[in-house]
Amino acid sequence: MSVIRQPGLFGRHTRRRVVGVTAAAGAATLEAVAVGLWFTLVVVETRTAAAALAGLGILFCGALLRLGIFGAATAPVQVLLTPRRIATMLTLVAAWPLWILLAERIDGVLGLTVAGILLGLVLTVQFVLECRVFRLPESRRCYATAALAGGLVALGASILLASAWFTNWTVLTEPFVVGDTALIFRIEAYQLGILVFGAFAFLAHQRRFQQTLEP
Repeated sequence: MSVIRQPGLFGRHTRRRVVGVTAAAGAATLEAVAVGLWFTLVVVETRTAAAALAGLGILFCGALLRLGIFGAATAPVQVLLTPRRIATMLTLVAAWPLWILLAERIDGVLGLTVAGILLGLVLTVQFVLECRVFRLPESRRCYATAALAGGLVALGASILLASAWFTNWTVLTEPFVVGDTALIFRIEAYQLGILVFGAFAFLAHQRRFQQTLEP
């Protein structure tokens, strides 16, 4: 029995997978940092107008960088800031304040659930818009992947909010003595929630890049 080999086939497949995983890790890290900082400013700390504006600026920068990663990994190098791409970024930025305001308006487990579902729907639309602005092929698989990714990010966000609302514990480490200074690290539940959110964001983006780069 003869085996027909295609030179470079497995090499291209491996490169695409490495690019996908690397891009997903970068996108998830940016999203976790941006959303985590915004969440700390507007949910954990005392909310002020200055903090809300700073949080929106952080979300916008995070959305801009994440969109740049998606474009660099999936499409030829083009101008990043176009009206349609700015509109896509603003959709992502607006999703997070809308999510927290709705959750706080309804309150409790019901608010957490309803706001999480709405966030998942908005993120699904935003992921589809990203595909369109970069002129990527759309199909049922594309829509299904966008819905799955949106659901994963929304689930991670719901766990993050639950860690701030429904848990009230703090862990203090043993003092680390550095010269004449004793350092004590304080770990709170919402900080672990941010890490969980980042893990769900990675799963979501890894699935998106896999669907895009490995048709």
